Amino acid sequence: MRSTPIGIAMLNDEREHVYTKNNAENQAVVEAWADFIRKNLKNVDGSAPEIVTGSEIIVSARSAQKVGEELARANCKQLIMLYNVWNFPFLCWPLVNSVGDVPILSLSNNNGKFPGNVGLLATDGALRQAGKRTHRIIGDLEDTKTQQKVLAWIRASQARTTIQNEVFGLYGGHSMGMETGFAHLTPTLKAFGCTVRQIDQLLLVKVMETVDEAEVKKGRQWFEKLLGNRLLYDGKVLNETTLETQIRLYLAMKQVNQEKGFDFCGLKGQRELTEHVCLGDVPEMLMNDPYDWNGPKESVVCATEADFYAALTMQIMKYISGGLPTLFMDVRLYHPDLDLWDWCNSGNHASWYAAQSNDPAENFKKITFHPALEFYFKAGGASVEFDAAPGLMTFARLGLWDEKPYMVIVRGESADLPAEERKRLNAMTDPTWPHVHARVECDFEEFLSVFPCNHALGVIGDQTRALVYFCEIAGITPVVLGNLKNEFYPPIWERVR
Repeated sequence: MRSTPIGIAMLNDEREHVYTKNNAENQAVVEAWADFIRKNLKNVDGSAPEIVTGSEIIVSARSAQKVGEELARANCKQLIMLYNVWNFPFLCWPLVNSVGDVPILSLSNNNGKFPGNVGLLATDGALRQAGKRTHRIIGDLEDTKTQQKVLAWIRASQARTTIQNEVFGLYGGHSMGMETGFAHLTPTLKAFGCTVRQIDQLLLVKVMETVDEAEVKKGRQWFEKLLGNRLLYDGKVLNETTLETQIRLYLAMKQVNQEKGFDFCGLKGQRELTEHVCLGDVPEMLMNDPYDWNGPKESVVCATEADFYAALTMQIMKYISGGLPTLFMDVRLYHPDLDLWDWCNSGNHASWYAAQSNDPAENFKKITFHPALEFYFKAGGASVEFDAAPGLMTFARLGLWDEKPYMVIVRGESADLPAEERKRLNAMTDPTWPHVHARVECDFEEFLSVFPCNHALGVIGDQTRALVYFCEIAGITPVVLGNLKNEFYPPIWERVR
């Protein structure tokens, strides 16, 4: 998975009779934090960001410039400024100006004898009064809460600094006039740095004609083996031919993504493809999954209906979770008697969420391929049906208010319901589609009053803190719902305008 290097540096006292006595201890703190991050910041695929430490503790303007230039040459895209003792605050500027305009975390001990937090507040205060958006964490390396905050900040910064150089492949434009799915370029470039390239779906259709037919057959047989009698061929809407057409579309997207350098993408689908080529559910699922018939692969975010801010939210969630697949859902039906949402759509639920296993066989035990609804999807193909496995999840969505991006964030769960209850609830919407029975940690009215649109995105685990850090680094407003919002305080740049 793509990542960006992380720079670590420490400031100290300028006085020689001071720094000659404590620099060895300070260097040990630098190495301890670097070692902790290396051991605990592994991605799903086993990769990890590069950690670069300054060659010396900063004690002068020249050493600050030297370390800053080292980190800049190493292409560090975020800076962790460590504080272990009192330091001379002005030294931050030759360091930061040499590194460049990157996210900054100020990280200190909480020690009375060696007041790193005094140095942090003095130095970070200097950065903030000049308009630098920084974050502050004070605590000991052995403290679990401090560790979790540091890792969450790094995940957030990694997401921001990786996405800012990425390209979204927009296949076909926003679907059915769904304006909340439109790729709003200018606010996106300002807040996130990534750009958009629109490609007509006709190109995919033409590339489908050139894909390797042996791969198409291999994919169909893989599904047939995994699903058995849960692959519901009806001889009309869903048959070998229509399933193979969906597989060709997946292979075509993979090929064009690679040729054009697309890091994530969205497929319009309706109405051109769904009425004249095939339904996009299977290819979208395969893009988002961490495997296909050729074995493990990186999950590639692909949003149905080419919903750009859905795809961007998913890409953020992918990076903050270390590369996990993410979910795309319609906010379909609320059950007030159960305080439960049924979030389902004909679209790109990664099959990984059926059992949350990296073994596709385990996930596909719980999956059925149904004939697509001919009423909407005349070209045919398979609809993917399963209920997401239960567990803690974080749901979110980017939106715009008067051209200003923001993100709604709510913690919740994919609920563990009895099979008969799930079947009853699914029948109220569409039992041939994938479902997440979502219970969120806010009430119906709060959710309804602020949620940006009809598409919600999700990832397993509590990713709230990392998402809030991401928003603050990007300079957009996080809107945290439920009681969890009381754990987060608006940063100074949100309070002083």
